[in-house]
Amino acid sequence: MASHSDTLVVFFGATAGANGGKLGSDEREIILLVWQIVDLHEKKVGELHKCYVKPDSLELTDQCKEEIGLTLEDIVKAEPLDKVLQQFQQSVSSEVKCLGRSSYTLCVNSPLVIRQALHPEASKKNLVLPECFFSFVDVRKEFHKCCPNAGPAQKLTLTSMLECVGLPAVSEQMMGVREVMSMVQLTLCILDEPYNHKFSCVETVKYKFDSGTCKTEPVDSETVIRARGLPWQSSDQDIARFFKGLNIAKGGVALCLNAQGRRNGEALVRFINSEHRDLALERHKHHMGSRYIEVYKATGEEFLKIAGGTSNEVAQFLSKENQVIIRMRGLPFTATPQEVLSFLGPESPVTDGAEGLLFVKYPDGRPTGDAFVLFSCEEYAQNALKKHKQILGKRYIELFRSTAAEVQQVLNRYMSTPLISTLPPSPIVPVPVLATPPFLPAASSTRDCVRLRGLPYTAGIEDILEFMGEHTVDIKPHGVHMVLNQQGRPSGDAFIQMKSSDKAFMVAQKCHKKTMKDRYVEVFQCSTEEMSIVLMGGTLNRSGLSPPPCKLPCLSPPTAYAAFPTPPAILSEAALYQPPLLAAPRPPQTTAHNPAHTLAYYPPQPHLYMNMNMNYTAYYPSPPVSPSTVSYFAAPPGAVAAAVAAQPHPAAAAASPVLPQPGALVRMQGLPYNAGVKDILSFFQGYQYAPDEYSGVVQMSEQARSLIQPKEWLCL
Repeated sequence: MASHSDTLVVFFGATAGANGGKLGSDEREIILLVWQIVDLHEKKVGELHKCYVKPDSLELTDQCKEEIGLTLEDIVKAEPLDKVLQQFQQSVSSEVKCLGRSSYTLCVNSPLVIRQALHPEASKKNLVLPECFFSFVDVRKEFHKCCPNAGPAQKLTLTSMLECVGLPAVSEQMMGVREVMSMVQLTLCILDEPYNHKFSCVETVKYKFDSGTCKTEPVDSETVIRARGLPWQSSDQDIARFFKGLNIAKGGVALCLNAQGRRNGEALVRFINSEHRDLALERHKHHMGSRYIEVYKATGEEFLKIAGGTSNEVAQFLSKENQVIIRMRGLPFTATPQEVLSFLGPESPVTDGAEGLLFVKYPDGRPTGDAFVLFSCEEYAQNALKKHKQILGKRYIELFRSTAAEVQQVLNRYMSTPLISTLPPSPIVPVPVLATPPFLPAASSTRDCVRLRGLPYTAGIEDILEFMGEHTVDIKPHGVHMVLNQQGRPSGDAFIQMKSSDKAFMVAQKCHKKTMKDRYVEVFQCSTEEMSIVLMGGTLNRSGLSPPPCKLPCLSPPTAYAAFPTPPAILSEAALYQPPLLAAPRPPQTTAHNPAHTLAYYPPQPHLYMNMNMNYTAYYPSPPVSPSTVSYFAAPPGAVAAAVAAQPHPAAAAASPVLPQPGALVRMQGLPYNAGVKDILSFFQGYQYAPDEYSGVVQMSEQARSLIQPKEWLCL
């Protein structure tokens, strides 16, 4: 502490760009250091030292040349920053020892030189700063304690402080030397009568960011900023490094996630006080690697919304200090703690074994396939990350670095209540044939469903029943399922479950291209499995079947968990065609091919909340740098291959319901925009594919993807 230090090292630094009140705001490098020692006991002054620093970029602004009085010739032959800092430490230590003293503390006219210039530059250059640069005293704040009537400490200048105590201004021309000499005069003045001041207001710079849980107490909005444009793979430690020199509160970095659970390049950062927050705002458009980061003000409510609300389970999980957190995604739903520990292996032991695992679950206790793991050191975490995309059971597992705030955010979103619809209430319509509870049956390849495409957006349940005409009596109870778009409005598609495949075939034959409200509606026969996949976020069109985002194509749709008492026969319109409830309040996911196909919102119907056929593929979390598209792996086609084979051939879909022979889909991504069918067939040279499937190659110019039906299931 300065109160126990024997000496002060009056310190000054200048950069190749802006100086004074804007020091460090333009990311320019340090080019000049000036210092002088003051003996606090004897009130003696040591030799004044001036040292030039050679920056990596040999360029000086006109403002710098004018204020500092330096030229390129002065710094071209200087030593780089790391060498100069070594010289500084050796010189100061030697001089303090010669004075018979044992300790010293830096004294500056503003924290900018330490917090905004020296620490950020050292961080970018991976330099280890001497310990003396992690604590200092500000002469303005010390002077304010002696002369409180001089004005606020932040507005004090060396000239005004000298005038206040009756000292003449220093006439030295060079800025750095003038500043140090002025600070030395002020220091000697307040050490003497009548002030007899003791330097005690020591400011510190944190050595590292303390990760941990965020308490739910109110957060001062004057301490929070929002950082935008972050690399998606950046962690809380990377963000803390960007703000090096400023003190972030414990657990004060909250990475923001988008609706799909991926990090969206934003973070909310909470500092220990408003002064550090204001300094952080000065780093607007500073660089993290090759990316510039935008920094804006934020509120405490926004921070708590992302990082607050820790449950007891999460608090206990994060109670272990200084742990490295890894997030696992894609775990089998039946995975046990012991299987996860075995997967990670002895080279990456989990802290406290199974207690270091936190499985993310839906409110009803079903696993989501996500888990967080604690490791005691970086080495163990690195060993675990080497398991990225290795197989556990029949699934590949993704591993990513995570943070305490992300653990809280994910758990908060997963364990929240189901969505309440923002749509206007629907009228009550008596439909006796659909009077049993909503129920989505298990997936089946039986083609007992029909798909209606091209419905008017204003079409309701009555319009569909009228459109079906005499076939209405063949609809299964609660067999009408509307597909809503991202805004929760009808997309023009609907699925209808019929009592048999023959009934579905008859409807497709007789109602295809029949008119509804001046629009013709296309009607296709399909299977329950195909319907379920689309209702859960996948796509189904003449080009083939695509599974929901972030899911392997071999997943089965959910089945009913329990039977509940039958509600009254009169149901709201929305309740007649709703797919299973979402488990967390997040926006519905759009698909890679058709953004109109998405999950539906739900009205607050009590009986619906009881019959919770939770959706396995309403998948929320998806970590950074996670694949944005579906990956296909070698596996027996099974039900999915059968579903694919059940799709009408593009050339004959409108003419005949005859099904092609079973095949498998391969998805290609990253094709050149000018690639043609011949290029794709040449790419697959050596593999067998059906000759009739040349026309099955569909080029998508927007995302440069293609679909082909080979006879083998390929890994791409």
